Amino acid sequence: MRKKLVSIVLPAHNESGNIDKIYERIDSCFPYDLYDLELIFIDDGSTDDTLAKIDNLSSSRSNIFYIELSRNFGHQNALKAGMDKANGDCIISMDCDMQHPPEIIPKFLEKWEEGFDIVYTLRHESENLSYLKRKTSSLFYLIVSWLSDLKIEKGTSDFRLIDRRVADIFSNFRENDLFIRGIIKWVGFKQIAIDFYPNDRFSGRTKYSMRKMLNFAFDGITSLSIRPLYIAVYLGFILSLLSFLYLPYVFWSYYFSGHYSYGWGSVILTVVFFSGLQLSVLGIIGIYIGKMFMQVKDRPLYLVKSTNLKSSDNHGVSKL
Repeated sequence: MRKKLVSIVLPAHNESGNIDKIYERIDSCFPYDLYDLELIFIDDGSTDDTLAKIDNLSSSRSNIFYIELSRNFGHQNALKAGMDKANGDCIISMDCDMQHPPEIIPKFLEKWEEGFDIVYTLRHESENLSYLKRKTSSLFYLIVSWLSDLKIEKGTSDFRLIDRRVADIFSNFRENDLFIRGIIKWVGFKQIAIDFYPNDRFSGRTKYSMRKMLNFAFDGITSLSIRPLYIAVYLGFILSLLSFLYLPYVFWSYYFSGHYSYGWGSVILTVVFFSGLQLSVLGIIGIYIGKMFMQVKDRPLYLVKSTNLKSSDNHGVSKL
């Protein structure tokens, strides 16, 4: 009887110091007696010797593969590249910086065998993490859940297992500004969460700066829902009503109090406030129009420069 194949997908951008270590950890805890393993590294435009390390590893092991992208397309697109090309009966996605503990892989497989199509993880932040980092992370999930049509639990990460059926559906998604956590939640199926505490990064530096995290938050909100547009409309109505409530005071001051003044300061303040509000609303609309503009171009989400995977199905993705 054929063993089930498990694909593990690991995006890597300048992770040279982590390649050998992550393989050793996965190899030490993977249940080879029950499953076959396919390990796929995605080199997302690295400028160090990450690809050389992966190639050296794959040359001595028949179950290790790589996908070299033509440039840096970003973590989410690199993750999709690996998931599109994986051949496993289930696919596990994780980072190769050692923050996602490989020891959880057997738990993933246990829940999968129990009948769950998606097993995702909820990250519990370490107390060593800065107060600002922990609070902004909590705020991110709160805002995304409030502004979108989906409830995404605090700490949801890209460390997950998905069944082959879900992977086949996901391979058909070609939307720009991917927010995979939201998409996986949106597809439904039978899902369950596992809690985990992240390890410290083994080598290198984090690739998520504050600017990238903010962009990721905007992408997540605007890719899941159009609710921000409704909020802009409601805000416009509310402020219009408030301006009408101010009229009785103006008439009373002018005709009865005798203390009416032109109030240039308040006028300028009001003009600046509403001008800023209009720019914000236009910015929200512009984000959605910009997304439509990029989407109608229908460009591939990534370009594969080279790979040692033997797969005939590129899922509509260009290969150089």
